[in-house]
Amino acid sequence: MKRRTLILAVTFGSAALAAGCTNRNPDSTHLPKKASPDERQRTIAALRSPKRQRPVVAVLGDNRGSETTDLLVPYDVLKRSLLAEVTLVAPEAGAIQLMPALRVEPQATIAEFEKACPNGADYVIVPAFHHDEEEGPILDWIISQAAGGATIVGICAGAKVLGRAGLLDGRKATSHWYDVNALRRAYPTMSWVRDRRYVVDRGVITTTGVTASLPVSVALVEAIGGKRRAEQLAAELGVDSYEVDHSSEAFGLTANWLAQAASNSLAVWSHETIGVDEIALAFAADAWSRTYRSMAVTTVSFPVVTTREGLSLLVDVAPGDPSIDFIRPASATGRPAQRLDDTLAEIAARYGDRTAAFVALQLEYAWPADSGSAPSALP
Repeated sequence: MKRRTLILAVTFGSAALAAGCTNRNPDSTHLPKKASPDERQRTIAALRSPKRQRPVVAVLGDNRGSETTDLLVPYDVLKRSLLAEVTLVAPEAGAIQLMPALRVEPQATIAEFEKACPNGADYVIVPAFHHDEEEGPILDWIISQAAGGATIVGICAGAKVLGRAGLLDGRKATSHWYDVNALRRAYPTMSWVRDRRYVVDRGVITTTGVTASLPVSVALVEAIGGKRRAEQLAAELGVDSYEVDHSSEAFGLTANWLAQAASNSLAVWSHETIGVDEIALAFAADAWSRTYRSMAVTTVSFPVVTTREGLSLLVDVAPGDPSIDFIRPASATGRPAQRLDDTLAEIAARYGDRTAAFVALQLEYAWPADSGSAPSALP
């Protein structure tokens, strides 16, 4: 198989679901209030970094576990924009295990980044992490970067990390629907902003569930390089809208969804391992690995593949490995943002509409079978 550089689908998203009890039953009577032009303008202005005209962006990974799309989407979009210096940073030099699938190599350790950029980053992107420690090098570094004037961006449940760094106290914020109530209890002075995809308050940005990683990244492109560049990039990616509007009440975990997860998990003989030919597009790996019936792995005939934007993606299994049940080849055609809908349609065809809708719920994505709407691409 010929080695080639692939476009990694880091422009699409999902969020891990920590299911254990019912949470936030949706309120069908609530009607979201659309953001006014003035609110939109103020939000974009607040996204701008006060430090450099060409910003330095550190995408922070925890080697032990970082959410796949939370990390990869902002990296790809901001790097692709050509407006910023973007580096994937981690505490250690070893691989970053992504959740629920994929592994990547950091481009610098925290110590190496600090040596190269002694004045700190303009933006620090913080995805959801696997560990909930109350102290350690990651929190220390986030606190230090914030004190140095960096804008800290918590993608999805990355807001939990920001909370432990003391950055949610007294601020407006949001997060993945599953974590909102816990955050409000843990940080009583935090003010949750409903029906907004991303929220900015005094140098701290938070977002809803992981599919928000795409619109907030394009919004950052507008803040850095202007609306025209953002709209050009959105068209290239297939993003119809990157507006701040969202419907918070459309998402919540009920007993029925828990039963769906349990049913899928108990289908022991139906579990499958999916080998995505060459390198899994990140959104596909995320979605397939959240069915509770399948797990995505990468397969190609060499150990490392370089992504379009220069990340080193590690390969999980060799081609022909007997653990692989079926192959989903990487697509080189079509608009990237459309691929999430395509993947959900594939999941629906293989496992049924309810499993696909359950995946969309975890991603905080208004998929048609779940919401009654029919977006052509990520909102």
